[in-house]
Amino acid sequence: MRVGEALRHALAEVLARNEIRDPDLDGVSVTVTQVKPSPDMRYATVYCEPLGGRNARAIVAALNRHKGFLRGEMGHRLTMKFTPDLRFVEDESFAEAQKIETILKSERVSRDLAAPQSEDGEDDQP
Repeated sequence: MRVGEALRHALAEVLARNEIRDPDLDGVSVTVTQVKPSPDMRYATVYCEPLGGRNARAIVAALNRHKGFLRGEMGHRLTMKFTPDLRFVEDESFAEAQKIETILKSERVSRDLAAPQSEDGEDDQP
């Protein structure tokens, strides 16, 4: 298993236990989508998305406030020389994918895709 995946699994396990006492995190489920460790393994960027996508900035800020606790909990679960310092950021890939899907389903794109084209790739319409 890659290091990033091991970090992601350990962090997801810690977050699932809901041990962090913070009003911004009460009753919130957070999905850790990816963890990218630095080449020297001292730092790791954690991409996360709150379930439902609401208050993402506040939730990411709360996770960054508690990164020391989370790092310590991960250190108990991993057999690594160093547990990386964590930096939480909002994963915007789901929102971007939704925007692209909306564009692709739009009437204008459907009309453009349905327009006949000649063999040279040009529209047959004048």
